[in-house]
Amino acid sequence: MTKRTTAILSLLTLSLCGSGAAYADALPQEQTASQTISVYLDGKQLPTEAPPLNEDGTVLVPMRGLFEAQGAALSWNNTDKTVTATKEDTTLTYQMGATAADLNGESINVAVPGRITDDSAMIPLRMVSEALGNTVDWVPGTQSVQISSAVIYETSILRGVTLRSQPDAESEPVTAEMLSAGTKVHVVSVADALWLKVKTEDNQTGYISAKPKFTDYTSTSLADKQAAALIAYGKTFYGTPYEFGASTDQTATFDCSSFVKRVFEDVLSIELPRVSYNQAKEGKEVGLDKLQPGDLLFFTARGLDIGHVAIYAGNNQILHTYSSKLNVHMEAFDGQWKDRFVTARRIL
Repeated sequence: MTKRTTAILSLLTLSLCGSGAAYADALPQEQTASQTISVYLDGKQLPTEAPPLNEDGTVLVPMRGLFEAQGAALSWNNTDKTVTATKEDTTLTYQMGATAADLNGESINVAVPGRITDDSAMIPLRMVSEALGNTVDWVPGTQSVQISSAVIYETSILRGVTLRSQPDAESEPVTAEMLSAGTKVHVVSVADALWLKVKTEDNQTGYISAKPKFTDYTSTSLADKQAAALIAYGKTFYGTPYEFGASTDQTATFDCSSFVKRVFEDVLSIELPRVSYNQAKEGKEVGLDKLQPGDLLFFTARGLDIGHVAIYAGNNQILHTYSSKLNVHMEAFDGQWKDRFVTARRIL
């Protein structure tokens, strides 16, 4: 099981097993007299849109607040009462009333089916949570469920970066000191192509740059968002004149490699070599059957083994420039380009 799977599914399954007495002293004393079930995630009480229910020893909890607390995105199909939750590379689909859920294509048993109560979708929570390594305790004295997520500080800071309150370079810093190189953080979610929501080992939460030079974090979700950002930015130069040997200090003209260099540097601060032959030494090689948007494609040109580069844009399209008649443009990756293809490299 991956840590991303663990993170999202820690929200989905709890039941009323285990003593959990060690948690009782950590809760407010006034709760001991209450019979309302409360839910805590890593010691913080989570608000719910409707009161949690106890169904034959299993707690059913409104799904939305719990998912959103962990940065999961929800999609609800009201016709068949099915919820799809996604976070990073994990997708979970569950139809209310069913005795099984689908987790990344695998069937997961659900002992007590979910149901709609007073317009709230109530999800049974224990089984999946413990199967994925989270600790779940029921505290009888306070009628509370304690979820302890298995936080792993898996990502290393590569150079000093500011922890910000919002995914915006102009937002207020969370702490006065930058996160220094070597600091470990847990990536809570990918906010967008340029920002990661993270948690530090001293329990601070905020946003840091997702540009590769700042951390060693990688994921399919981040790569997809960054590739989309690269291609969208590259398209803003449609029609920009072609000039062989164009200076990299300006954007009025491009040749193939100066265009690629500019796009990667402006969007993600990735500094590629100036010429296509040297760019072909960056990243890792990928086969044609594994191409993803953002990959670089290299071709023979001008009698050189590698003399041209293009950005793969998905759907068998390439974004590049090589002709003063066509300038920066998109076209199909076929015909002469398939004949002259040499290699593909993945930078993201």
